[in-house]
Amino acid sequence: MIRRTQRTRREYLFTKSLEGAERVQYEKKRRIRQALEESKPIPTELRNEEHELRRQIDLEDQERQVPKNIVDNEYATANIREPKIMLTTSRNPSSPLVQFVKELKVVFPNSQRINRGGQVISEIVESCRSHDITDLILVHEHRGQPDGLIVSHLPHGPTAYFGLLNVVTRHDIKDRKAMGKMSEAYPHLILDNFSTKIGERTATILKHLFPVPKPDSKRIITFANRDDYISFRHHVYEKPGGPKSIDLKEVGPRFELRLYQIKLGTVEQNEAQSEYVLRPYINTAKKQKTLGS
Repeated sequence: MIRRTQRTRREYLFTKSLEGAERVQYEKKRRIRQALEESKPIPTELRNEEHELRRQIDLEDQERQVPKNIVDNEYATANIREPKIMLTTSRNPSSPLVQFVKELKVVFPNSQRINRGGQVISEIVESCRSHDITDLILVHEHRGQPDGLIVSHLPHGPTAYFGLLNVVTRHDIKDRKAMGKMSEAYPHLILDNFSTKIGERTATILKHLFPVPKPDSKRIITFANRDDYISFRHHVYEKPGGPKSIDLKEVGPRFELRLYQIKLGTVEQNEAQSEYVLRPYINTAKKQKTLGS
């Protein structure tokens, strides 16, 4: 298992090292293609490579014209296999944190929860890899209140770090009659206002935690971005009076997410490159909206 992990990691790093060379080659072919389309002379610095570049251009189809990168390969198998999620917590979790993670287990289909115990993060990640787990979710707390959520995609990343705010569990809701029953059907997803590049990246990480639902599923999960705070809501609906009559009930839990880092690696790899880091103390931070308009 250790040898296989080392081999796949080396393959990952080798593929990543080729990205720069492929990008340079793509730019050369783009300039050749543009010169041919506009009936202009081939750029002087590319004339020695023109014959080989034109041969490669003739062999390419539309899918091969744009170079693929590591980000494209991270979720390449997401369409052919359902996600399997492992949930765990920080050490010595409080009862509110344990209750919250139990509810998250129902929120995410095909998920299972383990007690952290004395295990270190690297041991948990290796165990998840050996059991074909696609995503590891760790929930942290501060003084009994859940305050952090880490989503690490396996086997090679990415890893998204979120702050947790305003957590309200089903246990905290007093009016149980108004609350809908917890469904375990695969949910429909609503991803609202993830329009920037980092927003699309965040939406990709979140949506691949859920399998494809059936068309008649009556369960809805919403991630709505407002001013870079992502509101999570969980509903079920019924049609008691026909298709034009919809009765929507919130199921819970509810919370807000605040993205503060994305790493191109798994959670135990401290040396992994950071794709995005929240920097709230720069002069223009209040004017910027990272995830959407």
